[in-house]
Amino acid sequence: MRLLLVVNNLESGYGRLRVLRGVTLNVEEGEIVAVLGPNGAGKTTTLRALSGILPLWSGSITFLGRNLTKESPEARAAMGLGHVVEGRGILTSLSVEENLMLGRSLRRDGAQSIQRDKDHLLDLFPVLRERLKLPASSLSGGEQQMLALARSLLCRPKLLMIDEMSFGLAPIIVNQLFALVRQLRDEGTTSLIVEQQAGVLNICDRTFVLSGGRTVSQDDTGEAVSRADLVRSYLGDSEE
Repeated sequence: MRLLLVVNNLESGYGRLRVLRGVTLNVEEGEIVAVLGPNGAGKTTTLRALSGILPLWSGSITFLGRNLTKESPEARAAMGLGHVVEGRGILTSLSVEENLMLGRSLRRDGAQSIQRDKDHLLDLFPVLRERLKLPASSLSGGEQQMLALARSLLCRPKLLMIDEMSFGLAPIIVNQLFALVRQLRDEGTTSLIVEQQAGVLNICDRTFVLSGGRTVSQDDTGEAVSRADLVRSYLGDSEE
């Protein structure tokens, strides 16, 4: 497998507030990689820095062999770096279909190809097909998360970054979403997931644990499940 993403000693933050103090991680093509850690560890901030929402203070980010340091968020997205943001980012004033089709904005391969992908995504998320013409505000939290995933997938990302997919959702919906992410991996989508629910350990290939804005450990999932210190990090108390 080839390396899609390589992050070395990433430092970033908000204004003068330094949140990331040395995040190092990598993602190989075809993997599901989870980023775990207590609330306030810098998980969400890491994804924001990778997608260009926050500036890189020091360190390096390489995606598909290209240094992203000076690339805009739009350029990173065009290269194939997808980001499902915390809170889902659904435009509730638009319909479900209008939200979904925002994902075609970076596509340059023609209407027929986009339509095929749209149809496939609606097969993956049949509840969205049933509600295409309804306002996005009518969707439940789980349905909005499905819409956010489908919208990002319509961009055909080479790496899909997902921030707190389970937030505020019932366990049964979370399990359905995890199963969908695993299915997407089987279809060729590589994912980097920031998550607080232990169920992510059942679908991911590797884990990186953050604490205090730094990477403190890396494990294959089988090793991570058995480690008490990972569980303690995982069950921390406050979020960035």
